[in-house]
Amino acid sequence: MSKQNPKILILGALGQIGTELTIALREKYGVNQVFTSDIRSSNNAGFDTGQHIELDIMDDKKLHQIIGDLKITQIYHLAAILSAKGEENPRLAWDINMNGLLNVLQVAVEAGINKIFWPSSIAIFGKRTPIERSQQYTVTDPHTIYGISKLAGERWCHYYHYKKGLDIRSLRYPGIISYKGEPGGGTTDWAVEVFYEAIKYGKYECFLEPESCLPYMYMPDAVKSTIMLMDVPKDRITVHSSYNIGAMSFTPEDLAHEIRKYLPSFEISYKPDFRREIARNWPASINDEYARTDFNWQPQFDLEATVKDMMENVAIKLKQEAKN
Repeated sequence: MSKQNPKILILGALGQIGTELTIALREKYGVNQVFTSDIRSSNNAGFDTGQHIELDIMDDKKLHQIIGDLKITQIYHLAAILSAKGEENPRLAWDINMNGLLNVLQVAVEAGINKIFWPSSIAIFGKRTPIERSQQYTVTDPHTIYGISKLAGERWCHYYHYKKGLDIRSLRYPGIISYKGEPGGGTTDWAVEVFYEAIKYGKYECFLEPESCLPYMYMPDAVKSTIMLMDVPKDRITVHSSYNIGAMSFTPEDLAHEIRKYLPSFEISYKPDFRREIARNWPASINDEYARTDFNWQPQFDLEATVKDMMENVAIKLKQEAKN
């Protein structure tokens, strides 16, 4: 199989990022080149073409078999339990996030996989990390099981690259905003929920504090950056743990201000919960100079453009749901 026509297996394809990444990869390479898998069936996933396989990433034997049967050359490993959900069941989060990754890495080595993508997160940072423009190489002292597992995962990726020669690439995603895929239990989920509540009810109760400033990225940029990283020649990659990646930073008050440009009467209130403490340990902005240098990363969407697109598309989605 040529480099231009890889056979791709997406693990955890039914999550927020996986659904849109699947669509983009199938547009780029063709439906028959991109296979999806998840522990769930593909009903209502946002795509109804292409082959989907129900797979538990803890089942390394089945994963190995699928790779061989389908002649897979690239894996996008997206299956994980996110920050807020992880705090509810830390042992399960560690098992899925850590041992699931190790299964994928080891099977990839044994099966001769050319290339792997695995997402890390800003959750690897902590209260001792400089809050503004957090550097690629800086203090990392995560305070959640999600962050701990992602930091450990970065070290495993680094290890498998140098010890096993595996070409594994990674991005430290900030909070992801999208109107297509549902959020999956992360601390930044409010930045998606608020649009639905604003349009439906004209108000939203936020579980963070009004001044909680965090890095975010609109889904088209998340997909774009992922594909850019996977397309760049191997000798351009200088970070073998995970690249910082950024787009914009804002607070709930900033986002509310932008929403009021479309809904002047919109009201936001605050009832912080345990996710507030998670957010307090994350940086307010990201320095992604390595990504900008190594694979020419430039975000397309800022806060204003993101809100405009979200308001338009969430309104359309809600109208369609009402008709159905």
